[in-house]
Amino acid sequence: MVKHTVVLYPSPAIGHLISAVELGKLILKHHPSLSITILITTPPYNTGSTAPYIKYVSHTCPLIHFYYLPIINLPSTNSPHNETLAFELLRLNSPLVHQALQSISHNSTVQSFIIDSFCTPALDIGINLNIPTFYFFTSGISALSHLLYFPTHTKKLDDQDTYLDFPGLPRISISDMPKPMLDRTDKVHEFILSTATHMPKSQGVIVNSFESLEPRALKAIYRRPLCTKILHLKDPKLCKERCTEIKEEKLWSIDPL
Repeated sequence: MVKHTVVLYPSPAIGHLISAVELGKLILKHHPSLSITILITTPPYNTGSTAPYIKYVSHTCPLIHFYYLPIINLPSTNSPHNETLAFELLRLNSPLVHQALQSISHNSTVQSFIIDSFCTPALDIGINLNIPTFYFFTSGISALSHLLYFPTHTKKLDDQDTYLDFPGLPRISISDMPKPMLDRTDKVHEFILSTATHMPKSQGVIVNSFESLEPRALKAIYRRPLCTKILHLKDPKLCKERCTEIKEEKLWSIDPL
């Protein structure tokens, strides 16, 4: 009998790993016939100890499996931003992720591939393998709106006293924005822009929020010219058979984890 699995690919930080596991549990709650496979990246820098947590989940949740990607070396960098290391590591991981998905597909049908917002290079891998590929955005809808509209403000970042208008959000002072977004001399700025522009190309974005909590930000995302697709996890449409229907949806919001 062919097994069906959903593959999750989180950033290696412990907080992102825990969020991915909780999402996996929520998927299993609604679809107990599936299994969950989580790709594990071992970074050459400290992200917090994940081994005890992975051991605990493996023992208590037999339908959640962990697939360890080979360790790779990072080139040296002078970037002051930790996010640069994470983005670069996950970019270099791409051939290993491709091999992992092919390997998993030998024994299971990969119903969906869900990638962290740090893992944008993996989007094309999923698309090229004909696997429905989604983003999992671990923050709320307001933060997602801020990210998606960010490319429209990149030429206005020099004046720290300027306030920027992001639809669905209060005006934001440039000086209060995350430093990696503002540093146009660093690779991290390009990585963030790439994430913002690639998200609408995915099958949908899973957001750690719900509509009644952030209605203004949600409506702002609906109004985008290239609207990000959002579905509702009470009926998670994560399988190939529903792809056509998914493309007609606009957003995927999930109940709080």
